[in-house]
Amino acid sequence: MTPDTSLAIMRSTMQDGPLRLARILEHGSTVHGATEVVTWTADGPRTTTYAQVGRDAARLAHALRELGVTGDQRVGTFCWNNAEHLVAYMAVPAMGAVLHPLNIRLPAEQLVYVANQAEDRVVLVDGTLIPALARVLPRLTTVEHVIVVGAGDTTPLADSGKTLHSYEELLAGRPETFDWPDGDEHDAAAICYSSGTVGNPKGVAYSHRSIWLHSMQVGMAESFGFSPLTRSLVVVPMFHVMAWGIPHAAFMSGVTLIMPDRFLQPEPLAAMIAAAKPTHAAAVPSIWTGLLAHLNAYPTDTSSLSEVIVGGSACPEALMRGFDEHGIRIVHAWGMTETSPLGSVARPPVGVTGADEWRYRLTQGRVPASVQARIVGPDGRVAPNDGEAVGELEVRGPWITGRYLDSDEPDPDRFDDGWLRTGDVGTLTADGYLTLTDRAKDVIKSGGEWISSVELENHLMAHPAVLEAAVVGVPDPRWEERPLASVVLREGATATPAELQAFLAERIPRWQLPERWTFITEVPKTTVGKFDKKVLRARYAAGELTVDNLRETT
Repeated sequence: MTPDTSLAIMRSTMQDGPLRLARILEHGSTVHGATEVVTWTADGPRTTTYAQVGRDAARLAHALRELGVTGDQRVGTFCWNNAEHLVAYMAVPAMGAVLHPLNIRLPAEQLVYVANQAEDRVVLVDGTLIPALARVLPRLTTVEHVIVVGAGDTTPLADSGKTLHSYEELLAGRPETFDWPDGDEHDAAAICYSSGTVGNPKGVAYSHRSIWLHSMQVGMAESFGFSPLTRSLVVVPMFHVMAWGIPHAAFMSGVTLIMPDRFLQPEPLAAMIAAAKPTHAAAVPSIWTGLLAHLNAYPTDTSSLSEVIVGGSACPEALMRGFDEHGIRIVHAWGMTETSPLGSVARPPVGVTGADEWRYRLTQGRVPASVQARIVGPDGRVAPNDGEAVGELEVRGPWITGRYLDSDEPDPDRFDDGWLRTGDVGTLTADGYLTLTDRAKDVIKSGGEWISSVELENHLMAHPAVLEAAVVGVPDPRWEERPLASVVLREGATATPAELQAFLAERIPRWQLPERWTFITEVPKTTVGKFDKKVLRARYAAGELTVDNLRETT
């Protein structure tokens, strides 16, 4: 019988090779070797180059080998955004080990939990952060070595039982090249943990392949639009989802990196912008809220900065319009630890300009080709992408996690037949634009209807007297839940609950108007700058908030 060759599959003629981060390091430190890395200090900027980062990465790799990092051992970092942290970002995965950026703002118990679960062997700590690490270091059972970066009093670490090293002394005299090993592109390259607002943080292990593909997307025009002409001010912490992928994407594209170190307050950030001339920046909304107030009070030369990426939580329209007045365009992005984090970026379609842009700018953006997204309704059925059907967002793709580190199998509460259940509620249009109306846990369920806390917050923060506003659902004997509005007023401004309610009444249905109001000095935030609504709910339940109750409006 003659074989049927019609079913044979033609194979390509293309070469194959693993997508490993060592290649990104080699490329950036040679092809873009002259590109600068600027670290801010108390005395102004200090500058190094990608070529020097490459040499220091080789030195660090040799040092870590000597300390026993010979395979996929985990190396933690407890550092600010600076050149030394960037060296670790590049060296640790390139040598085959696994990078674990530790969140310096985690509560002690959660910090101990993540370091022990990840089994960190070595920790690099910035000298200014020694006191924070010292409080938990004796409880980090797998840590054997601590490398201190920069100046700092190491006395608090002396009784920890760990071996201490100076970063500068450890690297001194070591070879400037390293034989970066080959390996499987699916090997773990880095670990990040969720912020842990409920229970312990959840760990996600990124692969060399996922970081490589994610870096390519970050640099694309529809995402961050990187090129050698870009100067990026990386305010987003390097422990927050790998600084949103910017460091590795920058090494691919030759982007100048401006690292703020510990100087994250509005005044030094304004000085950085004026002196270092970034064209691009990235951070959570709370950073930009403070900077906008500073720029309005103290005019500064920000003419170089054309665009900032805002993620982590929804950006109020008022904040966007405020920066527009300074010639700085805010671009909304959405993502989470589980998505590496890039999930969508809000760039309007080609040809849409002027006032028409706003209906796209205020979305969470359009999903790229590598991210598949769908909306699943309360009945468990996939909803149409019509921009109207509301449900939970589910995503999948090559840089989206399929499980957490605490389990060999996907958690059915978080994964649905290969799709990640994000916990975000919203809509999706046919052309891929995502609009999130709330977190599933923050939707206010009132009388059988849903109220979006995010929508109420955005409207409130458009009021000229309001600096910040957070809205949560609180128990109500008649309606199950009703919104409680917690408001932070601008310095010197005044407003009453009745005035704010009247302001909202012009923008939302009357039945959604909050009756309960409280004025607070600051909205509590998570370790990565998001509103921590569970704290507000707990304070309300404990009777710690002074609440004004207006006449029922429903």
